[in-house]
Amino acid sequence: MDTNLILFAAVTLIIGLVCGLAPIFSGIKDDKKRLKQLTGIAAGIIIASAMLVVVPEGYELAMTDGHEDSEHEEEYALAGSVALVILEVDHGDINATEGIEEIEELIGGHDQGHEEGEHGENGHDSEASLSDSIGTVIEEVEDGGINVTTGIEEIEELISSHGHEEGAHGHEEESHDEHASGILMGAAIIAGFLLMFILEGSGIGHAVHEEHHDHEHGHGHGHVHHAAAGGLLVFGLTLHAATDGVAIGAAAATGDFALTITVLLAVLIHKGPAAFSLGVFSTHEREERKDSVRDVVIFSLATPVMIIIAGLALAELETHMIGLAMLFSAGTFLYVATVDTLPDIHNPETGKKAMAHVLIGVAILVVLLLIANTLNLGHAH
Repeated sequence: MDTNLILFAAVTLIIGLVCGLAPIFSGIKDDKKRLKQLTGIAAGIIIASAMLVVVPEGYELAMTDGHEDSEHEEEYALAGSVALVILEVDHGDINATEGIEEIEELIGGHDQGHEEGEHGENGHDSEASLSDSIGTVIEEVEDGGINVTTGIEEIEELISSHGHEEGAHGHEEESHDEHASGILMGAAIIAGFLLMFILEGSGIGHAVHEEHHDHEHGHGHGHVHHAAAGGLLVFGLTLHAATDGVAIGAAAATGDFALTITVLLAVLIHKGPAAFSLGVFSTHEREERKDSVRDVVIFSLATPVMIIIAGLALAELETHMIGLAMLFSAGTFLYVATVDTLPDIHNPETGKKAMAHVLIGVAILVVLLLIANTLNLGHAH
């Protein structure tokens, strides 16, 4: 197992346990003003990380199709190599017969390739690759249908026409593929957003600190009576923590350490206030301390467990699937960040402060990204 995955999992577990258990065992009071500040700054960092890091990186990865890229690269490489042989013939360095022999070596096993291209899955010549087409010309030379000079000329024409057709057809396919990929990437983002939206609308929310504060403000005491059972709210928090793990695991699967650290930082800064809020909520909601500890432990384990699962599972998938997983996580990031701050933004008394806190969070991440870019530690988007 990748030691980095274990390290990332350990860090998130420690942050969750320390911040979540602190209000349970130390009796630390819930400082509403300070917690709102931290939540706002964390929201800004999450928004910035989603828009400046996770979405751009996810887009880049989701647009990657290794199979098609390798096929095109092989075609271009073959065309270039054959063109060099033809130049040698034109310059008189080798004769036409030697040129045909060298080209035959370049395409390697053209008889089998030509037969598959002619009678294969598509069943017609129009789908033949450049290698198949060149192989056909070489067969004509070997069968005496054309002489070697004519063969060289036809191969040269094939390379030229193949390049033009590939350019025109490739542009059309690329446009269509980009449109389809764009829809799929947008669907991944909105799927993450809607997942959190549906959970929140169903009472399986994550912003327990907001409900706790509002209840205290309205009733003047600390005990909270949630419409949803405490276990349901813990489940919602845990599910959200698991999506954080997917984001980190997906970033780790790319092999980009700087990217992974950036996503990890965004998650940790949000996880601290969330874990603390859960600890406060649980001390008011649960009658037994052990039940409160259980809530925090379950929540704290969700992210590290999912980091390892996602990191190992996604590493075996194609690159564009990793990109889609990152975009899904970006959708959850955007939901959590906006919903955490929207109540305060719409409140005339707290709107300006909430806006300032979010902007501070955005500025913090931008500065970190600029420093990383200056030190050549990551990508600048």
